[in-house]
Amino acid sequence: MKNIQIKRIYDVPAKDDGYRVLVDRLWPRGVLKEDAQLNDWLKEIAPSTQLRKWFDHKPAKFEVFTEKYTDELEDKFEILRELKNNTRTKTLTLLYGAKDTEHNQAVVLKTVLENL
Repeated sequence: MKNIQIKRIYDVPAKDDGYRVLVDRLWPRGVLKEDAQLNDWLKEIAPSTQLRKWFDHKPAKFEVFTEKYTDELEDKFEILRELKNNTRTKTLTLLYGAKDTEHNQAVVLKTVLENL
């Protein structure tokens, strides 16, 4: 298994990013699709709109957000398994748009994928 890493979509793409996947439900502001150099955009594994709005990127809510988001991901097992299979031959880079690098859905998703 190769690495799973997380990056802001606003960071410059790197050669060692491998398979680049946006895991936000909404397209990030100010990013041109051509510049993003995505392999995939998996809106369906992003937090639900209701959960995203409730969380509002407030660090104090992150623990509960993590639990609720993990629960939402239980229904997405096949997508997650396929995504993890990409790590067999190359690095998987989960991309997100939030400013907070420690409290976002990509952090949670990375943990979930590593524990599959």
